Amino acid sequence: METTRKVSSSNWRAVAIGLVLIPVNCYWITHIELVQYSAQPTIVSLIFTVVFSVFSLSLMNLLLKRFFPQQALSQAELLLIYSMLSVTSAIGGHSFMEILVPILGHAFWFSTPENDWKSLFWRYIPEWLSTSDKKVLSGYYKGNSTLYTKQHLLGWITPVSSWFAFILVLLVVMICINIIFRKQWTEEEKLTYPIIQLPYQMTSENFFKIRTLWIAFGITAGLDIINGLHVLFPSIPALFEKAYRFRSSIKPWSTMGNFTLGIYPFVVGIGFLIPLDLLFSCWFFWGLWKVQLLFGSIMGWKTSAGMNNPVYPYVNYQGFGAYMGLFLIILFQNRKHLGQILKNFIVDDTKTVGQVSYRIPVLVLVSGLAFLVIFCLKAGMSWWVSLIFFLLYFFLSTAISRMRAELGAPMHDLHYTGPEQILVTAVGTRKLGPTNLSMFSFFWFFTRTFDSHPMPHQLEGFKLAERSGVQSKFFFIAILIAMAVGVLSQFWALLSVSYKLGAVNQMSRVPMIYGQEPWEHLQRWLVNPERSNYTAMGFSVFGMFFAVFLMLMRIKFLWWPLHPAAYAAASGSWAINYIWFSLFFAWIVKLVLLKFGGLHMYRKATPFFLGLILGQFVVGSIWPILGIIFRVPTYGIWP
Repeated sequence: METTRKVSSSNWRAVAIGLVLIPVNCYWITHIELVQYSAQPTIVSLIFTVVFSVFSLSLMNLLLKRFFPQQALSQAELLLIYSMLSVTSAIGGHSFMEILVPILGHAFWFSTPENDWKSLFWRYIPEWLSTSDKKVLSGYYKGNSTLYTKQHLLGWITPVSSWFAFILVLLVVMICINIIFRKQWTEEEKLTYPIIQLPYQMTSENFFKIRTLWIAFGITAGLDIINGLHVLFPSIPALFEKAYRFRSSIKPWSTMGNFTLGIYPFVVGIGFLIPLDLLFSCWFFWGLWKVQLLFGSIMGWKTSAGMNNPVYPYVNYQGFGAYMGLFLIILFQNRKHLGQILKNFIVDDTKTVGQVSYRIPVLVLVSGLAFLVIFCLKAGMSWWVSLIFFLLYFFLSTAISRMRAELGAPMHDLHYTGPEQILVTAVGTRKLGPTNLSMFSFFWFFTRTFDSHPMPHQLEGFKLAERSGVQSKFFFIAILIAMAVGVLSQFWALLSVSYKLGAVNQMSRVPMIYGQEPWEHLQRWLVNPERSNYTAMGFSVFGMFFAVFLMLMRIKFLWWPLHPAAYAAASGSWAINYIWFSLFFAWIVKLVLLKFGGLHMYRKATPFFLGLILGQFVVGSIWPILGIIFRVPTYGIWP
């Protein structure tokens, strides 16, 4: 009993530390991604600000172990703090809440006689989900003001409260899905979770004693220190560019777009942790995308390498279809597990599956989905549209989480092809109607891209909890509290910084773009209604069946090197253009090491590649801190 109390007390201490760090981390990310715009840490699967925070705690913990050993944090505590910061950073980041706040008042502040937004769609925007008072919005957009006035606080409290409830339920549904699949993926299929390798090793006692790790740390840290000094003092030469771009001006080669050779040591490090066949598939499918562009040009078809242009090769629609194919594969592979859960849920709630009760997660999942549909009904949406929308979204989320657990993709964005775009493409805008389309504009904050997705971070947190001995129930409570605090903290960070600097004044143009995109889409849909695009939907169906075909080939032939998860990650991805070369380099190095040195040599080399990641992440975090302190633009490790 005494040991149990100590463990419980220790865990709650870690939760308290995490809750203190969450608002600081939200404020920091807001400055990096929206004010300085020097990098976007949250679009990377391994968020470098979180790694830096836990790295700093680990260093301080070494001192505690030496001088006050009884007060030192355990590995389980450090990993719990990491998981809390990781999940909340994804919630507050580049492809989630950072997009939501600029949307809430944009349609009212930027309405003009020319765009005629007032008569076009104001009447379809629920008052309880937006802010229309221009006295409240003036300080937000112009700056030189403060959030902390009665008028401003009252102007935001209703939409913030409404969206807080919506986001929290959305996140709880994600957790329930993770709980349903976690045991099967972790214990039965033994997925490798490549992304968690660095935080797990970094919080162990012997990590800082590995010489090869510090050699790699010094190399990447030194490179980024010099490149960072070049930004501040141009007379100091930069050692290399992050990305070298090449493009032919001669047709048909010009239709393939830019060939970008991205040099990112942290991507090489993460790539080294990825299974070899998946690593090969990532850069192979990037090349296949380029070949499709070339083929289309030769055939005389209209082609585009862009993500938001629905023409051949419809790469983002292929990507969406591939994720749906992954979800079908998940259902098939886990059919017995899911069937047993359903059977015990209906027939006998006292039984368990593998000594884990799934009745409560299933009930919470269904209740959460019902809440989201009712929320949309209150906002004026059709029940069938909202139900299909959320089902597609959670199918996609589950596929992304599975892909991260198995592949460890450094990024997974799938630009501009969320469930709302699929619905518009499938049935056209007239059948959906202006109210549904208007709500799609609000949902843009979590469907624009899928790189800063909280669900895989939750799943990785459960894995870290299991490896470090933290009980799943306690982890669920801790992460639930963290998410609630994280959502409120990010609302605070985004609003307070904007009232101080101005969302269209001293801040970068990113908040302006985020707010502008969904309402301009809505304007186009209402002024120029779109019909069903059967060609685009056909490519989505092709992507789904091709993903299933790839998995069948892997089952039939052990030598088959192409993986459907990599096909999904590379299709419709903006990031793959930048990271394919680093992934290719990691594949070459890993292939050579395994061929000539075997598994022993691979394990011996792993700390070196962890050092590549850590060195770049630490220096890449310090530069933005200096930028905040001295109010100067600084170097970013990522474009």
